[in-house]
Amino acid sequence: MADIADGERLARALRPVRAGNGFEEALEQILQVVRLGLVPAGERLPAERELAEQLGISRVTLREVLKVLQDQGLVESRRGRYGGTFVRPRPEGALGEGELLRRLGDVDVADALRFRSVLECGAAELCAERGLDEDERERLRAALAATADAPLADYRRRDTLLHLTLAELSGSPTLTARYAAVRATVNELLDCIPLLVRNLEHSQEQHTEIVEAVLAGDPERARRAAREHCEGSASLLRGFLT
Repeated sequence: MADIADGERLARALRPVRAGNGFEEALEQILQVVRLGLVPAGERLPAERELAEQLGISRVTLREVLKVLQDQGLVESRRGRYGGTFVRPRPEGALGEGELLRRLGDVDVADALRFRSVLECGAAELCAERGLDEDERERLRAALAATADAPLADYRRRDTLLHLTLAELSGSPTLTARYAAVRATVNELLDCIPLLVRNLEHSQEQHTEIVEAVLAGDPERARRAAREHCEGSASLLRGFLT
């Protein structure tokens, strides 16, 4: 089993998540724990109750996080007296890492995510400030509805179109052009990580909050909702890519 120093290091690595993106931030932290080797391959993660308390999430949410890790082949669940969730040895090339390394070669991930957040928050705020006419409002509603109805394989494309719509409706062609460029970079990274149903459901709730804030003409609420949405996506990307 891991020694005392490893246990203390693990405890320091886990912290309570923020309420807005509990699933994504918990997933990010546990992915980092596994990738950093704080729990070596073949060893057991802390008990569910302990993990949930350290992260400040429900055991239901924790189990959804662990299910994602299990689906990705990073951990396995064992039953019985000596059961629990164990870290699996990672086979060479897991999660398409050869392609991932190629894509990451010329990308400053942190900078791309920061720039994306600035542009998406600014676009949402500008849309709410300037006010939309009825045709623009209907266009935004339709883009949101398209993401809600999207089959899993087409979700990211429609998600991209929703955010591009917000950029276009901001009234700033320069912002729209810059956003299109950074979103293309972010999509390259998103294509390297799995589509997670729980995350998509959460993203859809956040999309709805952003659109409702824009339609209500509330710039601060729109910016706040967009920032929270970007932070959730950034947590997932950092978890899988770093």
